[in-house]
Amino acid sequence: MKVLKFGGSSVANAENIQKVIDIILSQKDNHAIAVVVSAMGGVTDRLLKIASLAASADDTYKTELEELEQKHLTAVRSLLPIQQQSATLSLVKQHCNELESICDGVYLLKELSLRTQDKIVSFGELLSSRIIAAKLESLGVQQQWVDSRDLIVTNSNHSNAAVDFAITNERISTWFKANPSTYYLIPGFIAANLAGHTTTLGRGGSDYTGSIYAAALGVSALEIWTDVSGMMTADPRLVTNAKPIEHISYQEAMELSHFGAKIIYPPTILPVMLKKIPVWIKNTFEPTAKGTLIESHTEGANDFIRGISSITGISLLSLEGSGMVGIPGFSKRLFEALANEQVNVILITQSSSEHSICVGINEADTLKAKRVVDYAFSYEIQTGKVDPLVVETNLTIVALVGEQMKSHPGVSGKMFGSLGRNGINIRAIAQGSSEKNISAVIATKDVKKAINVLHEVFFETSYKQLNVFIAGAGNVGSKLLAQIQQQQLFLQNQLNLQVRVVGIANSKKALLADQGILLDEWQSLLASASVSGIDEFVAQIQEKNLRNSVFVDVTANEGVAKVYGRLLEKSISVVACNKIACSSAYDEYQQLKSLAREYNALFLFETNVGAGLPVIGTLNDLLRSGDKVNKIKAVLSGTLNYVFNHYDGSKPFAEVVRQAQTEGYTEPDPRLDLGGTDVMRKIMILAREAGQQMEMEQIENRYFLPQSCFEGSVEHFYTEMAKQEPHFKALFDKASAEGAKLKFVATYENGRASVGLEHILPSSDFYHLYGKDNLVLFYTDRYPEQPLVIKGAGAGADVTASGVFADIIRVARI
Repeated sequence: MKVLKFGGSSVANAENIQKVIDIILSQKDNHAIAVVVSAMGGVTDRLLKIASLAASADDTYKTELEELEQKHLTAVRSLLPIQQQSATLSLVKQHCNELESICDGVYLLKELSLRTQDKIVSFGELLSSRIIAAKLESLGVQQQWVDSRDLIVTNSNHSNAAVDFAITNERISTWFKANPSTYYLIPGFIAANLAGHTTTLGRGGSDYTGSIYAAALGVSALEIWTDVSGMMTADPRLVTNAKPIEHISYQEAMELSHFGAKIIYPPTILPVMLKKIPVWIKNTFEPTAKGTLIESHTEGANDFIRGISSITGISLLSLEGSGMVGIPGFSKRLFEALANEQVNVILITQSSSEHSICVGINEADTLKAKRVVDYAFSYEIQTGKVDPLVVETNLTIVALVGEQMKSHPGVSGKMFGSLGRNGINIRAIAQGSSEKNISAVIATKDVKKAINVLHEVFFETSYKQLNVFIAGAGNVGSKLLAQIQQQQLFLQNQLNLQVRVVGIANSKKALLADQGILLDEWQSLLASASVSGIDEFVAQIQEKNLRNSVFVDVTANEGVAKVYGRLLEKSISVVACNKIACSSAYDEYQQLKSLAREYNALFLFETNVGAGLPVIGTLNDLLRSGDKVNKIKAVLSGTLNYVFNHYDGSKPFAEVVRQAQTEGYTEPDPRLDLGGTDVMRKIMILAREAGQQMEMEQIENRYFLPQSCFEGSVEHFYTEMAKQEPHFKALFDKASAEGAKLKFVATYENGRASVGLEHILPSSDFYHLYGKDNLVLFYTDRYPEQPLVIKGAGAGADVTASGVFADIIRVARI
């Protein structure tokens, strides 16, 4: 005989239930099969919600009940032939009517006891198991429905009842001998006390139900069917490329489940382990996948680390003092004091000098532990022999699990070294002589990062994951997100790089999602996100502490630029489209570059000059290869080039500028472009990257805009430009008379920089520069007369976004 247990996702709807039926029928091999099922996916949570609504006197519980009933009726109609539906539809309605009556009572009393709650949630498993039993019956398959409340006996600890195995095993054995069948359908999760009142076995208790039946019947195997292909090397919610574990021992499985592995409910292992019954973890949606086999022992050296897991909510208690050295009994007194207060010790470590002893306990026990230990050692503390107990909170134990670690030297060093290189401080370590588990205590804020680091070190990863936080959801930000969405699959398949956008913020709201934001829905998700400023957004980035994080600034906001240092100090790379940081005071610019070097992060700002053109990258390559930049001449404003290429006096200058803004070529305030400020910033950034210490006030600006255009609002600016049309027409006419074009040119030479309008003759490289194109000429020792030329679109959301995207990809290569 075998026991098969199917979880909520496996029986979530009629389509999935049909997959379950196919699996059940494919297993027939002259052995009886007991099938344990959970409630349909989401039903237990909905039942708890219904109970809560009723207890709160919220009559919307009735609507929820109606929807729940329809969910099960729909499943019946989808699964059963129409002529065989009547009895099962009636049974579903009968159960739902009973459920409604109980909820009506809760609503009237405004009271919900755990006993009543157990009764309410039991209907999920009762309904799903009855429907599946009816489906088998409709196929002419011999089956019996088993009421677990008649066979599994527990105490009265409702919602997490303890099983009385002596009575339970006897009842199960006797019932099955008296009721032979080919198939048995069993509701999981539910049981009853000796008085016959319904109890439940805790969330995840359907696994436990399967184990209870398997052990009582002495079956050949217990199969737990879920929605993943076995136990995983790490929590897939923390490590997206976690892998299935093919083979694991009972002890290893218990260690992993103890340290938080959710694929199997921790109490499940013990009953089958005592009977040495193998357990398979299988995937309902990929039944041919091997899954995970759990049994007495494992073999093989290639996967001696079975998995990585963690326990959060840990406190460290450190007892230290010179008076402890050479005096026996200190450890005994410490553990005795904790034991008398029912404080469980999870981890122990002691220095070889006997100067200190450290224990890890549940954080909930911290206050009483501190009180009893200080009292137990009050004399030694008063006399200075021992220091008052030191308590550290907000800690997590991260554990490597594997029975074969003892035959592989260097595991501990590899573990601790990798954590240290990633800036994760280890507060305590513990390793038993059996070496099935190596534990390290770290700050809880670092746990996700730590598990990802360890997984990369001990398990081959199929791709590198890059976690992207974007500040700015306007024109450039929108284009960037569209480009990332378009390229995600290509990058993963071709470069083994998974680019996940996990944060998006605009000037008012911030959207964050640890598993990645759905990029086809980001606008609506951001619109409904919580209100948040840049400081809150950065605080959340730091709190998440994701490995391989990159912050992308596609704003023109000074406040956003000021947070770069805080991010770099946390080893978070920064990609900036925003020019404010790099054009700020020279010391601030250098500080950011220094922080990037110190904390092993990148500070990239290619799009500060030339949008998507490789201007800064090319300049850096020249310098790194030993060349020297002597002069730079450039048209660096796509906006100004667009404006002067389109202005011929036939329509007002102000109208041409407004058109440029409408098409997305200008800064939010066009005066930054037309006043030359934007070009000044760009040439200063190039001069700094070339090694020149330069400030904005050192750059000469030959303004062409009348001073009156700089006063008032942006709309006033347009009004004033219209009034100054004769001035702009005169500039154009003068250049035309010389056979020249107007271009706004930036120059850097001999440590000096300037910007301003120039008359460009046909012989110049700048003459045939059309549309919004930029052109940069690098005159260097290697290119003294014929400069190195970089030319292309220097403005526009698409090309700017592509330049930002290229910088993001560069971050992935560190």
